[in-house]
Amino acid sequence: MTSLDRSDPEGEIAKTVARVSNWGRWGEDDVRGTMNFLTDAKRLEAAGLVQTGRSYSLSLPFDMDGPQNGWRRRTNPVHTMLDTGTDAVTGIQGFPHGIGGADDVIAMPLQCSTQWDGLGHIFDHGRAWNGRPAESVVTSLGDGVTGIETVADVVCGRGVLLDVGRAVGTDGELPDGFAITEEHLEQTIAAQGESAAVGRGDIVLVRTGQLSRARRGVAAGEGWGGYAGGPAPGLSFTSADWLHRTEIAAIATDTWGFEVRPNEFDDAFQPLHQVAIPHLGLFLGEMWDLDGLASACAEDGRYDFLLTAAPLRVTGAVGAPVNPIALR
Repeated sequence: MTSLDRSDPEGEIAKTVARVSNWGRWGEDDVRGTMNFLTDAKRLEAAGLVQTGRSYSLSLPFDMDGPQNGWRRRTNPVHTMLDTGTDAVTGIQGFPHGIGGADDVIAMPLQCSTQWDGLGHIFDHGRAWNGRPAESVVTSLGDGVTGIETVADVVCGRGVLLDVGRAVGTDGELPDGFAITEEHLEQTIAAQGESAAVGRGDIVLVRTGQLSRARRGVAAGEGWGGYAGGPAPGLSFTSADWLHRTEIAAIATDTWGFEVRPNEFDDAFQPLHQVAIPHLGLFLGEMWDLDGLASACAEDGRYDFLLTAAPLRVTGAVGAPVNPIALR
């Protein structure tokens, strides 16, 4: 396992960036980063993985009972009805010949539930993906260069579930603060077998089991606890080399923040994000519900599937909601 100087996150980030940066790999005008690995040929190949037709939604509900606690104005969705059945039967809608209807509106931060982090979400020392100045990429008008809409039609391909919680943890779960290293990822792949092999263009889903634990708390009336922003299992900072070497298109977890929390330095905030997004050009998914899919995979021993996970096409957004569907 790679050792880290816990007192020097800036130095460790710089050393890692020197090894793994993808700046210029797809040309100076690139806006898709590692999604370039997910080609038409890869999607066609992934379509052949469908055997049973069973589909699994990997999204949390978008409602007022979600995990957000208001940190940095991240609230849960507010769903409001504009027209209702009551309006229809009382005749206040004013429509002819007995027709009535319902309409609704939702207000929410784009990263309040199951979502993708786009390439404009994180900067490193004022630089965005591919070395662009952050201020020329994201302004008050949004991300005018790498907005999430640039990948709206490409996020469909081979998904691979790495159930690290089941392979490495206790009773299917990893404890908060557990750092998932390359060794843990490879151990999980070995335990799951050939269908769990990870390669170029894959969309990797890492289950830690933290969502299962949080869901039990909600069911018991204890709320989400520290799920949003608190301690959590997640990817180790040292996994950056694995993320680069495997040439995956994207990766998602069942946790709020993707990487292990507390982070692996004395004073740091999401250092793996600082490498993965602006330097690797890697799309990160968070708060994905992988429990149902994990049970199905464990039952028949198949851990790859067709995955469609297009973000909501919000022009200029640096992240967007998604309802991922795994088709087995």
